[in-house]
Amino acid sequence: MLFDLPDDDALYGALIARSADYEGLAYACVKTTGVFCRLTCPARKPKRENTLFYDSIAICMQSGFRPCQRCRPLEQAGREAIVDDLLKALDRDPSVRWREDDLVDLGYDPSTVRRAFKRALGITFLDIARYRRLGQAARQLADGARVIDAQLDAGYESASSFRAAFHRMIGKAPVIVQNRELLFADIFDTPLGPMIAVADRTHLHLLEFHDRKALPGELEKLQRKTRSTVAAGRTPAIERIEAEMKAYFDGRLTEFETPLALSFATDFEREIWARLIRIPAGETRAYGDLARDMDNPQVVRAVGRANGANQIAVVIPCHRLIGADGSLTGYGGGLWRKQWLLKHEAKMRAARPEMEDAS
Repeated sequence: MLFDLPDDDALYGALIARSADYEGLAYACVKTTGVFCRLTCPARKPKRENTLFYDSIAICMQSGFRPCQRCRPLEQAGREAIVDDLLKALDRDPSVRWREDDLVDLGYDPSTVRRAFKRALGITFLDIARYRRLGQAARQLADGARVIDAQLDAGYESASSFRAAFHRMIGKAPVIVQNRELLFADIFDTPLGPMIAVADRTHLHLLEFHDRKALPGELEKLQRKTRSTVAAGRTPAIERIEAEMKAYFDGRLTEFETPLALSFATDFEREIWARLIRIPAGETRAYGDLARDMDNPQVVRAVGRANGANQIAVVIPCHRLIGADGSLTGYGGGLWRKQWLLKHEAKMRAARPEMEDAS
């Protein structure tokens, strides 16, 4: 670019004002809808905390966002007809798994198509088609679909290639390593649905169910606090937590040994999480119980906030906190998962009476 864009707050102001000052130079991505728009889009404006800004269509699509149907950011005046014709073909059926042979069958030269799309949009036609399919896969997973079904519907025969492509949508942009350390993310199946793990080589930074609404914000916060970028890949820490989670769901493990990266939490949060970990599997505590154990009954609300700030599900067992009246209360992964986890742990405890003595 010939000049640097203003900060995100200024771009959000331009979005609210529908300013054309940055037309073609910046795009707004809306986390809650999964679409990206021109700053001049007439649609209802998203909240600031739900909006990201990128400087190219390519990055928007690589980050998992699909083009808005109102402002149509892929359309540009004076563009080569080949680009518009193929985009219309893609709109007719975004699920088609396009190949170069398909372009040849339509009378196009693949290299000509590739150059035309790179000039117009900064991304190839085949990449656009692939990212749209991945966006559909992400929505399928959010609706509870099995990973294998989403993988096949997206046109991926290989599970590993699907995971790698899917995780390219987690980060804000293609991997940029300048002055930054990398964290790696991968997805694995559990009886309660896919979980996403983010880790460096030795420590786990995040473990969440794939459909947790707060996940995009948690990833943003994690990257900001660690001054890192999340990229697709596996590390020994991810391998270790996947194996431990499998043992946990199989009923063979109740205490996790994967090291946790908690350095950016407050002292109070770390204290609460440590107390959560000490609650034996198969038991529960009320928020007030933790506050009284700290000789400060007035911090019940602070205990709740610290519990909600936990980004390492199951391992830091925030599901073991319940209301004073025995109600399940809130759980970011969904109350149905909290109920399942508590029943699962109760069964493990009943099957291992020695745990009673150990507690």
